[in-house]
Amino acid sequence: MSIEMIGLLELIIAEEGSDLHIEVGAAPTLRLNGGLVPLDCPQLKPEDTERLIKSITSDFHQKTIREVGTVDFGFDFSGKARFRVSAFKQKGVYGAVLRLIPNNFLTLEQIGLPPVIKDLLYRPRGLVLVTGPTGSGKSTTLASMIDVINSERDSHIVTIEDPIEFYHRHKKGLVIQREVGVDVPSFEEALKRALRQDPDVILVGEMRDLETMKAAVTAAETGHLVFATLHTVGAARTVDRIIDAFPQNQQDQIRTQLASSLIAVISQVLLKRADRNGRVAAFEVMISMPAVQSLIRENKTYLITSVLQTGAKWGMNTLDSHLVELYMKNIISYEDLITKAQDPDSVIKKIKGQTG
Repeated sequence: MSIEMIGLLELIIAEEGSDLHIEVGAAPTLRLNGGLVPLDCPQLKPEDTERLIKSITSDFHQKTIREVGTVDFGFDFSGKARFRVSAFKQKGVYGAVLRLIPNNFLTLEQIGLPPVIKDLLYRPRGLVLVTGPTGSGKSTTLASMIDVINSERDSHIVTIEDPIEFYHRHKKGLVIQREVGVDVPSFEEALKRALRQDPDVILVGEMRDLETMKAAVTAAETGHLVFATLHTVGAARTVDRIIDAFPQNQQDQIRTQLASSLIAVISQVLLKRADRNGRVAAFEVMISMPAVQSLIRENKTYLITSVLQTGAKWGMNTLDSHLVELYMKNIISYEDLITKAQDPDSVIKKIKGQTG
């Protein structure tokens, strides 16, 4: 009996998995609670993976795989969920990873974000960065933020994504969602055009290159609330990553622009829960205030962490302090605490101080 894609998609939804791996020489494999779980069925042959992938892939996307070797796209599965797909060729055969995107938005409380984050969603302009490694839940966090704005503000929202993951319908706001490679050729081009579409809020799925970073910062400076992602961990590293992307002779200017336009960095990692099934996010939150702005302007980002450590009354915290809090509540394991911490030695001392 052959394995069918429809059954695999039904299974990942029923099991509340996050990803489905389709690869030659292995059984279809689910990612459940952060771990890989192969299904109890035969290993896939080249003809199996090709058949499974073609069953969800348009002629255009199949042509792209043949010519380029990989393609990313999203699709709706019978109204039950959406999937983001990365289909590719490796060693001359087909493979794919499908990421489950739930239909329902989580609330900011369910995600675990502090209350101060909701206040940011009512700012008239500025740049909010959501950062973290691949698979850390950045898209889920951003989608929830956009849903709050869409539900509570009469705003015109333009999202630029590759591919579109969460679908937003018009609520109190109006939402345009543009997919890179389908609706527009690049993030940079879409961002440039977005400024002519009367936006209040702009979501940039990923700041991949210098031109997109420039355009996002400029949009934030000129009266728009801009959300964007970067694959960095920690507020200081995020600021450095943007500045370092610019040529040396432009770095003073971008520091000045960032100091005035950046309103928050939310850095997150996703961890397996130790107390029950499921995963939990740990956050680092930096809110822009005069002390932070001065450090950015004066090229002293290495001191940002100390501001976060003393900034609890403004809703700020370091990633390490949130990890310690989760560990002390027995929500995450000691191993995850140490491997995800930015400064493991300090974390170990802090735990000994609290338990000693």
